[in-house]
Amino acid sequence: MLTALVQGAVSSDANATGDAPGGSGGPGEPKGTFGLRLLDAPVVRRDDPRAYTSVVDHLNPGATIERRVEVANKSPNPLRVSLYAAAASIKNGKFTFAAGRSKNELSEWTSLDRPVLTLPPESRETARFRIQVPRWASRGERYAVIWAEAASSGKGNIKLVNRVGTRLYLDVGPGGEPPSAFRIEKLTPARSPEGKPQLTAQVRNTGERALEMSGKLWLSKGPAGLSAGPYLVARGTTLAPGDTGSVSVALDDKLPNGPWKAKLTLASGRVRETATATVSFPSPGMWGASIAPDIANFRQWPPLLSWGLAAMTAILAALGVRRLKWRRARRRS
Repeated sequence: MLTALVQGAVSSDANATGDAPGGSGGPGEPKGTFGLRLLDAPVVRRDDPRAYTSVVDHLNPGATIERRVEVANKSPNPLRVSLYAAAASIKNGKFTFAAGRSKNELSEWTSLDRPVLTLPPESRETARFRIQVPRWASRGERYAVIWAEAASSGKGNIKLVNRVGTRLYLDVGPGGEPPSAFRIEKLTPARSPEGKPQLTAQVRNTGERALEMSGKLWLSKGPAGLSAGPYLVARGTTLAPGDTGSVSVALDDKLPNGPWKAKLTLASGRVRETATATVSFPSPGMWGASIAPDIANFRQWPPLLSWGLAAMTAILAALGVRRLKWRRARRRS
C-alpha cells in the first residue's frame, strides 16, 4: 500500500480536510475536517498573540512545562487521531517540518499523556503534553511540532495521512529569556509575474528568538490624493536569529503606479516596527528599485537610547554656547 501525506496548517486552531480529493471515505475514516487547538498560554505572555497560536517559551535546564491541546472531530463519523511530537527547523525563511515522525532534541523532550484519541462524531477531546528539559541541555532555541494525525483511504491502493499541528519554539538557557528584535532594511515596489503591484520588505532578525512575521501596509498621498489599505502582509515568513528574509504585500490590480507614501508595520508577537517611504510601482514588465525607509520613521528608538541622544544633544549645544561666549570675552579683552 502506498501512503500519501496531506499536511494541513500548523497553528493553534488548525484544520485539515479529511477526505482525499474524489475519495468516498468510509466508516471510521476522516470525512470533512478535524482540528487542533492550543488551550494554554503562560501568564507572562498573555499580551503576546503568538502565545495563542504556538508554544513560545523559555526554560532553564532541568525545568518542565505542561500544556493542553484540544482535538476536534468535525465530521459525522468516528475518528481515530494519533498525537505525537516531531522535529522541525527554520530554513530559508520558512518553518520547515521534518519528514514523518523524525526526531530532534525538542521532540524527544516532549511527551503526550494520550498518544491516541478515538473521537465520536462532532466531538472534542483534550490531551496534555509535557516538555521536560534535561539538566545537561545546552543553551539555544529549538523547534518542533505537536502533530494530530488521522488516516483515510484514497483511490486504489493508497492510504492518505492527514495531519495538523502546533508549533513549538523553545529557548533553553540560564537566566531570563533573550530579547526579540528585528529591523526593516529596505522596501521594494515591484510587479508580480501576473502583473499585480506588490511591495516587498527586507527584514533582518537582530534578536535572539525566532520571529513569525505579520503586518499591514497603508498607502496615502497617492495620485489625486488617493489613499488605500490596509493590506495584509502575506504570512509564512519565519526568521531564525541572525537571518535576513523578505515579506511581501499583494495590492489591487487597478492601483495607480504612484508616487505613494507607504507605511508598513510589521510585528512578531509583542515586537513591532514601522517603516515609511515614498514609493512608485513600476509599469508592467518593468523592475522596481529598492528604497531605504525614511530614517525619521524607520524605528521607534528604545526610551533609554532616546533620552541618551537628547541628553547628548543638549550637552553639545551647551558647550557650543559656552565656547561662543568665551570667544566674545576674549575679543573684548
